[in-house]
Amino acid sequence: MDDAAATGPAPVRRLRRRPAPAWLGAGLYRPLAEDDERARFWVRHVHTGVLLSEIAGLACLVYTATTATPGHAHPVLLTLAAAVVVVTPLLLLLPLDRIVRDLRGPLLFYGWTATTTAIVATASAFDGGAASPLPVLFFLVLVYMAVAFPPAGVVLAGGLMTAVHTALVAGPLDPQSLLVTTVLATTTLICTMTSANQWAAHDRQVLLLRTQEALATTDPLTGVPNRRVFLDRVGRAVSCAGRGERAVVCIVDLDGFKAVNDGQGHAAGDTVLRAVAAALGRVVRETDTVARLGGDEFAVVAGSLLPADDAVLAERLRAAVAEVGAGCGVTASVGRALVRPGDDVAGVLHRADAAMYRAKAAGGDRVADLAG
Repeated sequence: MDDAAATGPAPVRRLRRRPAPAWLGAGLYRPLAEDDERARFWVRHVHTGVLLSEIAGLACLVYTATTATPGHAHPVLLTLAAAVVVVTPLLLLLPLDRIVRDLRGPLLFYGWTATTTAIVATASAFDGGAASPLPVLFFLVLVYMAVAFPPAGVVLAGGLMTAVHTALVAGPLDPQSLLVTTVLATTTLICTMTSANQWAAHDRQVLLLRTQEALATTDPLTGVPNRRVFLDRVGRAVSCAGRGERAVVCIVDLDGFKAVNDGQGHAAGDTVLRAVAAALGRVVRETDTVARLGGDEFAVVAGSLLPADDAVLAERLRAAVAEVGAGCGVTASVGRALVRPGDDVAGVLHRADAAMYRAKAAGGDRVADLAG
């Protein structure tokens, strides 16, 4: 982490900020939502919190106005309850769908929790301290947090509530205040366990979905994207061509690969395919896509600025295969086709395939396009 400098008229003394423990940062500030479904969940959670706050605020208004307690009709209590009723719905005006996707999400909920803790503690102090029933609202907040907050956040908030209740509300430590403090701490523990189970289940579900997605989009032998992904990327390139962005598609078909399979066995052929996939990946940019279409056929779709770039890329692909296949007689016939405005996916692939067959008909280990 960068050093932070303290400013002032005196000579500057540089202070090194110590990073928080990794587990604490990961626990408190982990992303709340990484997809639309999870974002909708958190937005619904905010709506639920607003509803609970409205109900609690109105109940406190009725309680303060009608109950003969030390806080009966107290202006501070009435003001706090009214503020909750009026201000909390304003949260719904925030761009919640965007907030829950970045660091502002945890900060919103932790700030909301800290504010609620301060309001409950203040109201309880004006309503007789340990004799007031208002601290039961702490339990409502904890249960609300347990449904969705990360475990580290529940521990932090529950610890804050317990400390605030002990220091500012309970007063002298007697059996009654000790009981409330103990139950509050125990509830924090139970809510933390509930939160941990919720997040563990969520993490398992996310891992399962990502695994399924990887299996659906990755060639299991070589680890590169499969035909499905390649067609999707070509479709994007076709769409971008209409906006003036150049792209090129190269079909890479191996020469002599059948002889490897027939003479050395399929295990040797699989080794060659993995080596070819790795070699192709090394000679393209991170923004380009190398895919295996099936059998001994690979393909590349890449952004391109100039016609010369198309030829350079295709030659790099040919040379990469020639290098890894030198020991077993495997080379590559490469056909390239420019993605043009007005193209469709089928048309681009047809031209690239035709160019590849032209290279193969000319003896292989070469690059061709439809222009010759």
